[in-house]
Amino acid sequence: MTVNLQQAHSNMIEQQVRPSDVLNPQVLAALNSVKREAFVDGALAGLAYADTQLPIGFGQVMLSPVQEGRLLQALNIQSDETVLELGTGSGYFTALLATLAEHVFSVEIIPELSAAAQQALTNAAISNVTLSLGDTSQAVDVTERFDVIVATAAFVTIPDDYLQALQIGGRMLAVVGEEPVMSVQIIHRVSEREWQTKTVSETVIPAMINAEPKAEFKF
Repeated sequence: MTVNLQQAHSNMIEQQVRPSDVLNPQVLAALNSVKREAFVDGALAGLAYADTQLPIGFGQVMLSPVQEGRLLQALNIQSDETVLELGTGSGYFTALLATLAEHVFSVEIIPELSAAAQQALTNAAISNVTLSLGDTSQAVDVTERFDVIVATAAFVTIPDDYLQALQIGGRMLAVVGEEPVMSVQIIHRVSEREWQTKTVSETVIPAMINAEPKAEFKF
């Protein structure tokens, strides 16, 4: 199984991620260094490197490798930057962020997922991460600004407080919209009162807990 997983890991990068135009050397190195199977349930280890979203419990999923690679490439994280991640999930994307950044602060609403992610990160000897619990559908209570903010689930509308939590020159990545059409947006803070938004691609990911689209009533 170990040999098969090693080959699957290599195939993920060479046959899925690279052909999807994820070519940033730092992103590819991060994907190569973090073992994805260490962040999924043992029963799903054989699917860890498949190009599909995987269930992680509590109705949540791990994004596909191509989705994660594209998000990381769009962010272009630098080694001296601090990152706020909205939604720790399995901790795998957290680990990728930590491989690229100076420090990652990650917030998760489900205590069991946060605890499992902490254990997986500890087992992987990734220490430049601070995990906490909170409802990321609304701005979490932060006392500092961040170079990068990334949401790992979709918003219909991005809470303004997150934009206020960016450093000037910083950026936030969020998937915005409702199925079947969602856009990956990068919002750059260019001054104290000015932000610029760029749509970089389209994708579909699950909605942020407590920020799901409201049902439409038809009469």
